Amino acid sequence: MTPAPIAPRRLPSLDAAPHAIPYQGSKRRLAHAIVLLLPGDTGRLIEPFAGSAAVSIAAAHLAIPKAVEISDINEPLMALWQRILTDPAALADDYESMWNEQLPDPRRYYDEVRTKFNATHEPHFLLYLLARCVKAAVRYNRYGEFNQGADHRRLGAKPTTMRPRLLATSKTLAGATALARDYAESLEAAGSGDVVYMDPPYEGVSNTRDHRYMAGISRESFIATLRNAIDRDVSFILSYDGTTGTKSYGRPLTEVLDLEHLHLYAGKSSQATLNGETAHTVESLYLSPALVSRLGGVAKAIERLRPAEAMPLLP
Repeated sequence: MTPAPIAPRRLPSLDAAPHAIPYQGSKRRLAHAIVLLLPGDTGRLIEPFAGSAAVSIAAAHLAIPKAVEISDINEPLMALWQRILTDPAALADDYESMWNEQLPDPRRYYDEVRTKFNATHEPHFLLYLLARCVKAAVRYNRYGEFNQGADHRRLGAKPTTMRPRLLATSKTLAGATALARDYAESLEAAGSGDVVYMDPPYEGVSNTRDHRYMAGISRESFIATLRNAIDRDVSFILSYDGTTGTKSYGRPLTEVLDLEHLHLYAGKSSQATLNGETAHTVESLYLSPALVSRLGGVAKAIERLRPAEAMPLLP
């Protein structure tokens, strides 16, 4: 039997947290729980597999870590983050120009921008594609080219909406560092006062035909890297597997690693609802021994979440 999932409380203070880019798989909802598991003495929050950097934004909004570092192996994505952090007004200008240019023929324009992005990797092209593509879902072909189609029902966030998002996110993450590098390097660079939050591609959703990620990760090499981090007493939080209804993503890591495994109720599946079905999503969070120790033990770590309710036991 799977343990009853914890339904973590919602933090009203995060309602005002900004978000610069739409990104499928964003941990914006679960960030309410994840930030509660950051020790008060967190020197630096390191977020490899950054994506939309939802956890870093939430933590910085609440002024929990002294510093923030986001990183990803996806170089064009990190180039976009560099512009968000250092030049948000000019990036907003670029987006506004593109948004207006698309109006006569949005379908043709999207395809042209996608071609330009694949040739140049310019950050403002990627921002436009993320705003317009289907379900904000990044897809790459086997050559590493962005190949997701446009959502033809919408034109993307209006410039009057995108500009304040970019400016507010840049302000919230003021002083943050954005790096294009592998997650293993980020773990290796973590010090005793840091916390690393990782949200890698789940097993079964990378290295597939639709290529949701520029590069998948090997379970075996990932486990070896995590084992090394555990041996070095690195504090980390990891999202790695989960379930939606009867469908599972990934195998529990507790089979091979000494990690505390929490099951968090993440609400009803929006995709299932669209299909006329009802399915609940449960996501795993793994805490490293060093982090559990800093939080005062497993019971105190769970207590931080202050669960409002628990879902029934799942088969």
